[in-house]
Amino acid sequence: MATDYQRCGELIRQADGLLITAGAGIGVDSGMPDFRGPQGFWGAYPALGRARIAFEEIANPAAFASQPRLAWGFYGHRLQLYRRTVPHEGFQILRRIGEHRPHGARVFTSNVDGQFQKAGFSEDRVSECHGSIHYLQCLDGCHDGIWPAKDFDPEIDEEQCLLTSEFPRCPRCRGIARPNILMFGDWGWRSERSDVQEAGLRAWLRLVEHLLVIEIGAGTRIPTARRMGERVKGQMIRINPTEPQLPDGKGVSIAAGGLAALRAIADACLV
Repeated sequence: MATDYQRCGELIRQADGLLITAGAGIGVDSGMPDFRGPQGFWGAYPALGRARIAFEEIANPAAFASQPRLAWGFYGHRLQLYRRTVPHEGFQILRRIGEHRPHGARVFTSNVDGQFQKAGFSEDRVSECHGSIHYLQCLDGCHDGIWPAKDFDPEIDEEQCLLTSEFPRCPRCRGIARPNILMFGDWGWRSERSDVQEAGLRAWLRLVEHLLVIEIGAGTRIPTARRMGERVKGQMIRINPTEPQLPDGKGVSIAAGGLAALRAIADACLV
């Protein structure tokens, strides 16, 4: 393991740009719930467990149409949780590594929690491929606007997973708003904000000659972030306690939690 971390230090020193790719696993060390498998999800949301409602069913625009108070009970609770959560030390380690690269760092994440921005990463250097819970759009699609959720302060009956306060409303038609998140079975997601972010990331990638990808907590169940890191040029450091496998010649795999591995990497490269 020590040799692996020494190799990570070498890869960091050789890189002129850092791409951080992250899945849900990066949030575990900040106290975020782990939705891995039905039991993990239902453990975090027992009301949905009692009703045998799977993650794919509630994380679905159809739920907002058929059971809007339940759907917003789930997403409203997550919104408040993410607002309260303090990003762990590993985010700052990643910032420091990026600050020492000539082209800096960019983030590509399938997470919708806004934790990278909360940790101090510049908004224009974060690409959220599944959108963000901190933005809203019209459920009925009456217009193509996307707006911040900062004025929405949901009150939740956590025992029942139900929104008890007013729904967020579309400013144009006054219908119910939904999160600007790509859900399962979702043909109505407004991707414009994420498209602009991705265009900026692509332009940056063309500038970088010696790219290093550090991937944290990106699993195979929803593999968007995992595939991104494997697809781009350059070497990779994959940090994943249960699925660390990496294609031959692609870099270094670390079978550990995100924060522990990042601390060891920081020690190896003295950041």
